Amino acid sequence: MSNPVSVSQATLSPNEASYADLVKWIRARFLQEEAGLVPLHAPCFDATEKDVLNDCIDSTFVSSVGRYVDEFERQCAEFTGAQHAVAVVNGTLGLFLALKVVGVEPGDLVLTQSLTFVATPNAIKMHQADPVFLDVSEKTMGLSAEQLAAFLDSETYLQNGQCYHRETQRRISACVPMHTLGFPAEIEQIVELCHEHHIKVVEDAAESLGSFLHGRHTGTFGDIGVFSFNGNKVLTTGGGGMLVTHHEAYARQAKHLSTTAKQPHSWLFEHDQIGYNLRMPNLNAALGVAQMEKLTRFLQLKATLAADYHAFTQAHPCLVDFQPEEGEPNYWLNALLLENEAERDFFLAYANEHDVQVRPLWTPMHRLEIYRNEICMPMTQTEFFADRLVNLPSGVVCSQWQAMSETSGV
Repeated sequence: MSNPVSVSQATLSPNEASYADLVKWIRARFLQEEAGLVPLHAPCFDATEKDVLNDCIDSTFVSSVGRYVDEFERQCAEFTGAQHAVAVVNGTLGLFLALKVVGVEPGDLVLTQSLTFVATPNAIKMHQADPVFLDVSEKTMGLSAEQLAAFLDSETYLQNGQCYHRETQRRISACVPMHTLGFPAEIEQIVELCHEHHIKVVEDAAESLGSFLHGRHTGTFGDIGVFSFNGNKVLTTGGGGMLVTHHEAYARQAKHLSTTAKQPHSWLFEHDQIGYNLRMPNLNAALGVAQMEKLTRFLQLKATLAADYHAFTQAHPCLVDFQPEEGEPNYWLNALLLENEAERDFFLAYANEHDVQVRPLWTPMHRLEIYRNEICMPMTQTEFFADRLVNLPSGVVCSQWQAMSETSGV
């Protein structure tokens, strides 16, 4: 693994003045003009979280049984419009459980994108299945519906209500598109294509709580959607995830498997399947319930920040922020597209050396040694974004949230 490049080591950039202006603007926007780290996405907590956590502790129900788990599931289902929600320990194992519930088996192939966090293919591998990496759309940074259609048309066939890969004769049981950085993917077309080919859709909505497409929340288009509540997400429970679905049978099976497949009984321990201990602890769910009170205002502040970033880039020709053509994203992480990989690396070094946390996208999965032997389609857009994109500080400043709350009378 190569060491990070410092500004002194990097090739001088003709755009350094614009980068300096941006860093200065970010420091002012995040109320850190003089000194101090501007984090990429820190959580926003106050007395609300402390109160519910104290209540949870006082109840002594701090593990996977407690009223906050039920309440958090209810709130997430209501907010997203899903009929059912199942709370789990994190997004990665949520994806694993979702794939299990929709029927992914050892030896299967699962379609997904290479431009994603490693949790996506890792969850597939947990089933002894293998990912097939497809390119992303230039419009969304999510799975390309056009390449998905081309792949299904040329590389697969249907037999007995199942989809198979022509070359390997292996079943394609599921597709996992991701709503990259909270920008809604071309999910309507993806779901339609997969439905035509008898392929289940598990939406990796880890980053997209609060993102909508045509009035419908991400995660609710496919068979199951999975959210993450890691510490750097729009809403955090410290660690945790949530499955959402309209299918009662999937929700019931997910909840059963996540509670070690224990048969309901007041004192006996009877288990009817091989299950898993994946339920979200009540302590984490309590944090989620407190954060849900703030979610709408969080999203409003993040939309304002995205608009401010866009206005700034309009005045600096070398800076281009990524804006989706459709949908209402949550702007989890704002994205800046630079001219090439050298400019990306220079800006990464410059900003971080000035205590402004910025980061590149993930190394595409097909470039990782652990996934280099998987089936992989051409990656034109994936490599374009991976080599040029930088994520900018995008969290909510707690003092700004407090001011907004006081103004609204909450």
